[in-house]
Amino acid sequence: MSTKNPEHVVIVGGGTAGWMTASYLKAAFGDRISVTLVESGQIGTIGVGEATFSDIRHFFQFLDLKEEDWMPACNATYKLAVRFEDWREPGHHFYHPFEQMRSVDGFPLTDWWLQNGLTDRFDKDCFVMASICDAGRSPRHLDGRLLEQDFVEGAAEPVGLTMSEHQGKTQFPYAYHFEAALLAKYLNKYSVDRGVRHIVDEVQDVRLDERGWIDHVVTKEHGELHGDLFVDCTGFRGVLINKALGVPFESYQDTLPNDSAVALQVPLNMQERGLRPCTTSTAQEAGWIWTIPLFGRIGTGYVYAKDYCSPEEAERTLRAFVGPEAEHVEANHIRMRIGRSRESWSNNCVAIGLSSGFVEPLESTGIFFIHHAIEQLVKFFPAADWHPKQRDMYNSAVANVMDGVREFLVLHYLSAKRADTQYWKDTKTRVVPDSLAERLERWKVQLPDSENIFPYYHGLPAYSYMCILLGGGAIQLRPSPALALSDDTAARKEFAAIRDKAQHLVDQLPSQYDYHARLH
Repeated sequence: MSTKNPEHVVIVGGGTAGWMTASYLKAAFGDRISVTLVESGQIGTIGVGEATFSDIRHFFQFLDLKEEDWMPACNATYKLAVRFEDWREPGHHFYHPFEQMRSVDGFPLTDWWLQNGLTDRFDKDCFVMASICDAGRSPRHLDGRLLEQDFVEGAAEPVGLTMSEHQGKTQFPYAYHFEAALLAKYLNKYSVDRGVRHIVDEVQDVRLDERGWIDHVVTKEHGELHGDLFVDCTGFRGVLINKALGVPFESYQDTLPNDSAVALQVPLNMQERGLRPCTTSTAQEAGWIWTIPLFGRIGTGYVYAKDYCSPEEAERTLRAFVGPEAEHVEANHIRMRIGRSRESWSNNCVAIGLSSGFVEPLESTGIFFIHHAIEQLVKFFPAADWHPKQRDMYNSAVANVMDGVREFLVLHYLSAKRADTQYWKDTKTRVVPDSLAERLERWKVQLPDSENIFPYYHGLPAYSYMCILLGGGAIQLRPSPALALSDDTAARKEFAAIRDKAQHLVDQLPSQYDYHARLH
């Protein structure tokens, strides 16, 4: 057993996970620890992690990075919601926005909408963000002021809290889209400027000591790299956590069968096209296509299950979807490992990023998983005794986040009314996690609330579940019976207030493109 506090951290693997980890550890601990990051010069960043949760702003705040500095460097844009197209039927769309659900007389506005909605669009009736997204508006005025809503920027917001501690206290109105490779490059400079040692080399071997802990890694050009704590950011390969330490990988494929993707980075005239302030997920015959609008291009990809679609078919579908601009763009085919390592912290090794776990990028959880894992590593950073309870609490937190997100993504397929191909028919008969099956029966009687969703922190509040259930259309829902006996005057006033506020903001806010052109 070690008798000293871990002082030397070796991160194996770069990319977004590696450089987010390096920069955060230096921001947290300064020169009290040394950080070495070794990455191959041959392996690029997998470009599916370009959209985020709104909580990512806490990462940039922790590093004291301002939007006007890092966003132009990463071709970043704002994301106010996820837009789901054709999941219910062709031509239909709905939003899952970054906006708290309003309540009237003790019931969420969605209950009142089910009882007596103004239109057939729950998202436009219950949220301001849906109208802003439809109109392509920025969440900030040209002078930088945040749109007028419940969140007051610069107010006495709690600082120094983890994402789980923030949940329910605040709801920031947007997240970001960015180029993952450019963010890694930006954080590389940030980290090296603060003392991180950067080595570009191939790791050829991982040597264990008599306890089965990692003693050092062997590189091709720099020899042995010794450390106290090793962080595995080697992606789906899991070089340290799975291969060297033998930690088993637990697949989610029985409930989430999509295991492949083909991605394109398509340069476009975004001034002509317009910058939607949202990630778009468009249902296809054997999966769905993501569209992420960046400043100067789109990132797009088809996520599919190889049992229903070949890589060649997927690429043809994606190119046809994008149009002639995709004709000469190189395609990146990706085999995805869906699931998680049984433990993300084993002995003196912590896996962060794809080596820890991954679900399909339907709700932009890849960057969120990285951010959450880094926060938890700092929270449970080992002492001299490497107390196993620290490790156990870390593993529980990371496993709960991934298992909770898994349930949420399975819900997308169960609640989608679409059933026009074998793929979509099978989404209704596939295995459902037992706990989700039980919750679904409750939600048919009472809409999701904080008491009956996945019980551990996983980044998704109850209103997120409401959006997916109401938008998908396959599951019959009903309002609380109490509303049939209640006066709906206050609810109607709230619906009208949302409509008026949305129209005011659409009239006043600049387009997303105009705002980012000014930022650049």
